[in-house]
Amino acid sequence: MAGCAARAPPGSEARLSLATFLLGASVLALPLLTRAGLQGRTGLALYVAGLNALLLLLYRPPRYQIAIRACFLGFVFGCGMLLSFSQSSWNHFGWYMCSLSLFHYSEYLVTAVNNPKSLSLDSFLLNHSLEYTVAALSSWIEFTLENIFWPELKQITWLSAMGLLMVVFGECLRKAAMFTAGSNFNHVVQNEKSESHTLVTSGVYAWFRHPSYVGWFYWSIGTQVMLCNPVCGVGYALTVWRFFRDRTEEEEISLIHFFGEEYLEYKKRVPTGLPFIKGVKVEL
Repeated sequence: MAGCAARAPPGSEARLSLATFLLGASVLALPLLTRAGLQGRTGLALYVAGLNALLLLLYRPPRYQIAIRACFLGFVFGCGMLLSFSQSSWNHFGWYMCSLSLFHYSEYLVTAVNNPKSLSLDSFLLNHSLEYTVAALSSWIEFTLENIFWPELKQITWLSAMGLLMVVFGECLRKAAMFTAGSNFNHVVQNEKSESHTLVTSGVYAWFRHPSYVGWFYWSIGTQVMLCNPVCGVGYALTVWRFFRDRTEEEEISLIHFFGEEYLEYKKRVPTGLPFIKGVKVEL
């Protein structure tokens, strides 16, 4: 996994990422520059060039790698906010940009605060998988094509609002799961039990066995409902359901190995939280 070559003082990665995320989000001030006489594209190009020059001046690797990713996500968030309040058929795509950038940034920030030992550049989840990238690109292409040929399809505000609620619910549930699990949470399924690894059954884990997966499940589908993407909406639902079915079974094999009867009792009491997914079958 990519990461920092030397471990910085506790909390420094979180502070660095937050400062540079907010720096990127300062693109919200761009309309003030355009009113001052700069053309939109010229102002944007100068802004991006200035940001990168500033980061290169302030930071050296490996801190620059953290800063540029967090700043990029902040920039996307800021652009999404501007688009959200624009009078165009792309305003719901602005909601999506805000949701996507905030999800990836908060994954890193919460890991930095909650479990710094497992922190790496991969904690941004920007390089999650080829399938994840293809899925995202597919949703952008579908939105663009449908917005060109059937723009009225992208203006179903109540449907986009419902998607936004799904996204907010999923995001909050996943982050609650990460905070509740603490150092037990890891983005990679663990095959070996560490000395500090304990079975978490309180908080949101008393509701669902896999609350972080439940959150991500509804977040991902919610993004497509928000975009009013019928094709990717169905495709995402089927794909993420299959992904989490396999991921849940893989993880529960390890958890049964780690905790034995304790986990089996927990498994009997608490559902996965994912529709029509019961987890690994145990032969008695």
